[in-house]
Amino acid sequence: MLRPVTATAGVVLAPNPGPMTLEGTNTWVLRAADSESCVVVDPGPLIEGHLVEVARHGPVAAVLLTHGHPDHSEGARRFAELTGAPVRSLDPAHRLGDEGLVDGDVVAAAGLELRVLGTPGHTSDSLCFVLDDAVLTGDTVLGRGTTVVAHPDGVLGDYLASLQRLRELGDLTVLPGHGPELEHAGLAAEQYLAHREARLDQVRAAVAAGARTPQQVVETVYADVDRVLWPAATLSVRAQLAYLQGGAGP
Repeated sequence: MLRPVTATAGVVLAPNPGPMTLEGTNTWVLRAADSESCVVVDPGPLIEGHLVEVARHGPVAAVLLTHGHPDHSEGARRFAELTGAPVRSLDPAHRLGDEGLVDGDVVAAAGLELRVLGTPGHTSDSLCFVLDDAVLTGDTVLGRGTTVVAHPDGVLGDYLASLQRLRELGDLTVLPGHGPELEHAGLAAEQYLAHREARLDQVRAAVAAGARTPQQVVETVYADVDRVLWPAATLSVRAQLAYLQGGAGP
């Protein structure tokens, strides 16, 4: 079912809930009020019923991917078969059609203009899409909790720089890849930056206290986090350690 969120954006929730996906993947359907066609962002996992439901809101002018993780992109090929729409992404491996996406591009479709913002860090191919009143953030900013820096593809220095770019968007609504929308992109990014700085301090303290491996750091720093999330936390810790070993400050 399509749930309207803003004047131009509605969301269809994929039925793939879990520790990493929260309630499921948000598939965004975008169109101007007077547009017959739409743009779909992140068709989600390969779940036929979900893809058919999203396709029902077409015709689809274009499919955009925030990044290539399967919970966002796995269904893209089947969705393209259902709708005939091209799939555009930063990573050529996920494109279906002649056009990719890079930072600074403007996608004009369905009566809208979406500005492409390169936001690497969660993954190297992560993108956000900026509308007049909202920003679609994929997994760079979630509607609840924080995201993983998926080392080695994800790089913490890149992620911090991406959050700084998002902080400049001010009061735009955040339309995330998972979880509920947030009212203020700038504030959300500021909170994420503060969280990362606090985690870096904790990692420094754990290393100073004798932690020598990522697992030992996780056991100390993420002791209060559900252990089902520890594998993801280990990726972030590896990214944090690599960042600190590079000698840069938070």
